[in-house]
Amino acid sequence: MKEENSTYSAPALEKGLDILELLCQSESGLTQQEIASKLGRNLGEIYRMLNCLVQRNYVTNYGNNYTITSKLFQLSHYHPPTYRLLTESLPIMEVLSRAISFPCDLRVYNNGIQTVIASIQPPDGLGFMTRVGSEIEVAPSASGLVLLAFQDPVIREIRIKESLPNKSETEIEAFRNSLKDIETQGFASIRSNQYAGLHAISFPILDMNGNAIAAMTVPMLARIDGTNQFSQEQVQALLKESVSNLSRRISNTTPPV
Repeated sequence: MKEENSTYSAPALEKGLDILELLCQSESGLTQQEIASKLGRNLGEIYRMLNCLVQRNYVTNYGNNYTITSKLFQLSHYHPPTYRLLTESLPIMEVLSRAISFPCDLRVYNNGIQTVIASIQPPDGLGFMTRVGSEIEVAPSASGLVLLAFQDPVIREIRIKESLPNKSETEIEAFRNSLKDIETQGFASIRSNQYAGLHAISFPILDMNGNAIAAMTVPMLARIDGTNQFSQEQVQALLKESVSNLSRRISNTTPPV
């Protein structure tokens, strides 16, 4: 038999996915007309598809303004590895945040970006906190460095290309070198180049092969009112202990020293 090279398409499914992806990028929602215009579709196509998505609770409609629901986010947590990761990490993160009085969050790599899947605020509610579901550039964040540094070389190279699509070879090579430093050090500790006074410390959560499946990060924001704070060294030590505990629970391994 001859090999068939034909590709298969599912127009209805593609239209539905186009709508979901568009709405995920809109913070305030869109009208039917706006959706149709942005996707280059007629109103009839959009109307039928939106009705279906609303009925299945992927999209909600308030006065002809359509927004994405949390259903996709909820479904992503049904995947056993993610559910296990969250189940094991949240109590550890709660204890850590209370001890150091800084927020902490959990991030995973996702096709050239990193996604925040859990975030804990300290009891006083103060600090630099990232919202669950936020999508953040890999470079130059501490967690992004960690998520790429601790990978099989082939996977690392794929992620570098995904994360830095518009960078020059010189910039990419400099990034590769920084990953080597992070791998040797075992964690990332960097000052933000976006926010004054912000310093982030991030450790990898490793699987049984020593690859980072997530990064636990503490963003430290310096206070200027004289209130005593944990030092970077103290936070680093407690974060390392928390991640070691979590890595053991998940895969019977520990982060590199």
